[in-house]
Amino acid sequence: MIDPVVAKIQKHPKYLELRRARNSLGWTLTLLMLVVYYGYIALIAFNKPFLAQPVGAGVTSVGIPIGMAVIVFTVLITGIYVRRANSTYDDLTRDILKDVNK
Repeated sequence: MIDPVVAKIQKHPKYLELRRARNSLGWTLTLLMLVVYYGYIALIAFNKPFLAQPVGAGVTSVGIPIGMAVIVFTVLITGIYVRRANSTYDDLTRDILKDVNK
């Protein structure tokens, strides 16, 4: 048995908008993360000489800053999602609950 409140929420136009927006952003960020991560893995697999080039006169190779960039990119896209969730998605959720509880 479906709770009547749940049924009302699932039919609410703002809920459908929320789902569409959340899924769209989620898939976009997932695709970006997969491209960046697997691009780095592909570089490791197919272009080791490029990643092994030293940076300056030290022992650090090109692969280290690129790997760090992958980690920073992950943190950035997580921040993008959290910011959107805490603003747009929370506002839509609040509006939906206010409308359903009338």
